[in-house]
Amino acid sequence: MQLHNILVLSLSALFCFSQLIAQDLKMVYKTDSYWQQQADYEMEIDMDVSSFQFEGKQKITYTNNSPDDLNRVYYHLYFNAFQPNSEMDARLQSVADPDNRMVNNVGTRRDPVNESRIATLKDNQIGFINVKSLELDGEKIAYTIEGTVMIVDLEKPIKAGKTVDLAMVFDGQVPEQIRRSGRNSEEGVALSMAQWYPKLAEYDNEGWHADPYIGREFYGVWGNYDIKITIDKNYTIAGTGYLQNPDDIGHGYTKNPVNTEGKTLTWHFKAPNVHDFTWAADTDYIHDMQQVPDGPMIHFFYKKDLPKENLENWSKMQPKAVELMQYFSEHIGSYPYDQYSVIQGGDGGMEYAMSTLITGKRSYGSLVGVTAHEMAHTWFQFLLATNEAKHEWMDEGFTSYISNLAVDEILEQNSENPLSGSYKSYINLANSGNEQPLTTHADRYATNKAYGIAAYSKGSVFMSQLGYIIGEENLKKTIKRYFDDFAFKHPKPLDIIRTAERVSKIELDWYLMDFAQTTNTIDYAVRSITNESVTFERIGLMPMPIDVTVTYIDGSSEDFYIPLRMMRGAKETSATMKSDWAWAYPTYTLKTSKSIKSVLIDPKEGMADVNRDNNILSTNPN
Repeated sequence: MQLHNILVLSLSALFCFSQLIAQDLKMVYKTDSYWQQQADYEMEIDMDVSSFQFEGKQKITYTNNSPDDLNRVYYHLYFNAFQPNSEMDARLQSVADPDNRMVNNVGTRRDPVNESRIATLKDNQIGFINVKSLELDGEKIAYTIEGTVMIVDLEKPIKAGKTVDLAMVFDGQVPEQIRRSGRNSEEGVALSMAQWYPKLAEYDNEGWHADPYIGREFYGVWGNYDIKITIDKNYTIAGTGYLQNPDDIGHGYTKNPVNTEGKTLTWHFKAPNVHDFTWAADTDYIHDMQQVPDGPMIHFFYKKDLPKENLENWSKMQPKAVELMQYFSEHIGSYPYDQYSVIQGGDGGMEYAMSTLITGKRSYGSLVGVTAHEMAHTWFQFLLATNEAKHEWMDEGFTSYISNLAVDEILEQNSENPLSGSYKSYINLANSGNEQPLTTHADRYATNKAYGIAAYSKGSVFMSQLGYIIGEENLKKTIKRYFDDFAFKHPKPLDIIRTAERVSKIELDWYLMDFAQTTNTIDYAVRSITNESVTFERIGLMPMPIDVTVTYIDGSSEDFYIPLRMMRGAKETSATMKSDWAWAYPTYTLKTSKSIKSVLIDPKEGMADVNRDNNILSTNPN
């Protein structure tokens, strides 16, 4: 069967599947209270590759599944961030450690001064989206634009349970400054089209989420996309969705020659049940494909003029990408689409629906690592679609956790602890006095460094440490059940915790509160040893169950497990179980049957203890 026929059949199956998702939502939550909005997009885009400007027509079929009548809707106009005096520009000029991809250092070594590159963009270099007209069910409606957000007040509300059509005519310009999206990247990729179209903001049981585009992270409405992009015929397009007209296109999708009539080609994509649509285009893309056994086809797009070493790295990476797809499908849940694309573009690495944009001039290890991280985001954010702006640690942290484990196994690194770097980074931040709680909005961390460590490192430790608390086998079951229950939805922090509680039969509300909602730290110490007893002290405010290894004078050793009382349960362990320790008591004494030589708390370092120096004590320091 030809590739395009396979894709059409798969697309039909996925559209049917997406219609069943809404029916299953209330069953998963076992309540009538859960709902989520639906926004189906049809767009026709005409891209001028000489001016980097484009014209667009858009129709959103919007279903208000909420119990509320909506008197207002919001759109994101992300490209408007790439203008002098935008909120993104202002943040670059005010934050202590701006993203070095977006600033020029115009100072001296002793007195560095960072200049926002956005501030220097000229009219033909900025990004913009201009809305020409907007209609609701065929009637013109007014709107107001404030930077990257468009506010639409409705004279006739969108009633609960009703479906309406929002039709827009717009045009835009692709910014010269690359930040995920943009034109003519340092590696020569012509177009990286991420966050490029007027996108309806999400409305959920917490209200509207119309965050301005300042620095990072997104949240979108689930829907089906039908996109037609007309562009110079010499360009290859890669991105979200299934190509509907491969025989007309060629460009590596079929062996048929490209239709040479006219100067342009129209690429037609459909993407079922996603919450974003991203694409990239270039005249010099190599297009390779690798089939995942019992899984999707992975497409690779990278520039043919890369240095020889980088071209070799892209070839070597491709079978590893297949292994990564298999790893994530096995350890989280099956990848539900029939294709995935790894695309050279952007300014680093960024995940999107059914695809990722990554830079291409990387060492082999770096190329595998970034592919692993961005591919893992398919599960942690694009299928388990958390609100990244509010819970950035759930997508970046959980992704870092699973991708570090995947790379360690697939590259046969055999690390004693593949997550040791995450623990080290978090502990350094916690001890610096600059930590902010994980409840901080992604844009409102005091520094980019504090955001990065919190989201990536502490978020990764959150998942790893959960395994320390409930046991590794229970953690594996938790991750799979979390995916089964919340894929194609918008899970929140409580959802991962409640899932872990159902799997482990352990109470975990204290863990979510202390580790994710405060900056309380873990610090347990061996206070004293007296013959056949040892006294421990809780110094940090955050409680934890304790794993302990005791070495006796006769040279033998014994492992002990001290549950935390508020857990109302314990993990399965081969260690000797002791009575539980209630948080309010600052000390705990453990009695043994033999004279003690030394004691070590948390021998496998599964706890994020901020002072490991006091975790060990010996009766004979020599």
